[in-house]
Amino acid sequence: MFKCCGLLLVFTDEESPTESCTADEFDNNVVMGNVDDFRRDFASRVWLTYREEFATLPDSVVTSDCGWGCTLRAGQMMLAQALVLHFLGRDWTWPEALTLEALDTETRTSSAARRLVASLEASFQGDRPRLPEALCQGGAEEADSHLKEVYHRTIVSWFGDTPSAQLGVHRLVHLGMASGKRVGDWYGPAVVAHILRKAVEAATDPGLKGINVYVAQDCTVYSADVIESHSARADACGGPEGHVADSRAVIILIPVRLGGEKINPDYFNFVKGILSLEYCIGIIGGKPKQAYYFVGFQDDSLIYMDPHYCQSFVDVSTSDFLLQSYHCPSPKKMPFVKMDPSCTIGFYSKSVQDYERICNELSKVLQPSLKEKYPAFTFMKGHGRDYELSVPAEKKEWPFIREKRKAGATAGDFVLL
Repeated sequence: MFKCCGLLLVFTDEESPTESCTADEFDNNVVMGNVDDFRRDFASRVWLTYREEFATLPDSVVTSDCGWGCTLRAGQMMLAQALVLHFLGRDWTWPEALTLEALDTETRTSSAARRLVASLEASFQGDRPRLPEALCQGGAEEADSHLKEVYHRTIVSWFGDTPSAQLGVHRLVHLGMASGKRVGDWYGPAVVAHILRKAVEAATDPGLKGINVYVAQDCTVYSADVIESHSARADACGGPEGHVADSRAVIILIPVRLGGEKINPDYFNFVKGILSLEYCIGIIGGKPKQAYYFVGFQDDSLIYMDPHYCQSFVDVSTSDFLLQSYHCPSPKKMPFVKMDPSCTIGFYSKSVQDYERICNELSKVLQPSLKEKYPAFTFMKGHGRDYELSVPAEKKEWPFIREKRKAGATAGDFVLL
């Protein structure tokens, strides 16, 4: 059984790209939901992977994040999902989602990736209409479809691999450098959470002014801080077309550790409960040395989007750039037992009322079982500063960063490739 934000389906093929789903594949299984609905939903999510041949990263001659940027890409994907919920809603799906071709494991190599992207571009170039520059005049339905396409493209463009992209890898690497990270360094999911917060905070695009990112401190969400974030930036615009939001949305990121050297099996049901919630936008996690973006589960396996495909640079500054390489047709899965205990859980809260509902639903998931002595994280009333001890702000804000890379890294470092 697969579950992702209320969508239940049977899923096959362990830890490998799935083939195109057909009804025949599920004849011997109990299926709740529609296979095409699952495929459409999954393929509509923004897929952000390694890229190469882009402009050099800050203070370096590096033109690719292949081999070290997978946690940044997983963080980008979770942030992109929050933006899709914010601008397009949970029911939105990309009209071309079901036309994508299944991926092959060969695409893990950069040369094969280039061939894949080239073939996709060639197949869509001939019959894909160019995006009109102005709103369509063919009626409300067509205009709404065009507007959603504008939002879709704008969201993807924010994650472009250029120095000017608001949430691109160049911007994230630059923010990481301010706290001791260098190009090519590994990132943990907790560090990425803080980098994402800083990136959204520093964004200048009017569309991003209506969104704040809150990062939990020491596995604790302080409700007054989240509510305050909802009311911040009251003069902001809420969308790419200047749509004004009636309140600030908040993306809540919670870095946690679900065990010691390995994940504690007592947390398996907790993770399932988290991924089943409507407000959950996924988990930045992975297994040792590899970061993934977890979006759901099937029985005792996690469903994820894989950033470990090195694709060629795409210029997202053009109005009709090809979107195919930003959507993944092939879900993958991994047993819970392989999950690294360090991860960052994400939620999207559109309003204070949403946050109150999130708290109520999470309170049920966080109830410790007879085997669990401690919840993965907690909620506290008041502001975080009300509970702070005399610890330097830099140390509190950037957990798990070491000043120098040392030999013999532990699982707590969550070293990724």
